[in-house]
Amino acid sequence: PKRIDPMSTTSKRKAFIGGNWKCNGTRASVEALVAALNKTQFENVDAVVAPTALHLPYVLEKLNRAFAVATQTSSATGNGAFTGELSPEMIKDFGVNWTLVGHSERRAYYGETNEVVGKKVAGALKAGLSVIACVGETLDERKDDRTLDVVFSHLQAVADNTGKDEWNRIVIAYEPVWAIGTGLTATPDQAQEVHAAIRKWLSDNVSADVAASTRIIYGGSVKPANCDGLFAKADIDGFLVGGASLKGDAFGQILGAPSRSNL
Repeated sequence: PKRIDPMSTTSKRKAFIGGNWKCNGTRASVEALVAALNKTQFENVDAVVAPTALHLPYVLEKLNRAFAVATQTSSATGNGAFTGELSPEMIKDFGVNWTLVGHSERRAYYGETNEVVGKKVAGALKAGLSVIACVGETLDERKDDRTLDVVFSHLQAVADNTGKDEWNRIVIAYEPVWAIGTGLTATPDQAQEVHAAIRKWLSDNVSADVAASTRIIYGGSVKPANCDGLFAKADIDGFLVGGASLKGDAFGQILGAPSRSNL
């Protein structure tokens, strides 16, 4: 296959756009959202949505097969006496092929350390799942000029638990915590700076091929008004969308960013 130059804008990796529904949705709202998404047309995008565990069966049954489906987390412990958990083996058996791991809300509210995230990555990969691995700094960490230290520590936990032949099942989501749900968005230049640093880290610490082929997506108040400017950057390969993914029309517009960039 053609070698992809990570610094080249002309040889973009295939776009990847995920919608993280978080802890949202009623039966009625999910039915309406799925109906809206089923009318959405897009191309040249791997599109994934992550509903709650309760809504997964409905979404799997009713959502257009152009979308893949993900869980919002998977357990570090596997099957057994682990009340309340969803094991990666169960997720795979249910027909779901993707999971988020290490989202900042899991780290902040549920005590997920890099060690726990690493175990979750390892378990998900072993079960045959693909992983959207989330990394990103808080506002205080950014103010202290520790952005890259934090992001690289998050990446190390992923890399330590990913075999060299498993990176094709990893997507890295850079989500500056200070921009999630706050209305603040990293500027395209701020996001590109970190994405480029992540790609260089992968090149230095994993391999040049992995750095060139791994998709690095941006999350943090992505919406129709800012998605085109972000996607235009060389190392931004798509998005992990929060609030806007709960609105069919808005998510549809974001899914159109890659096609618009090719015009």
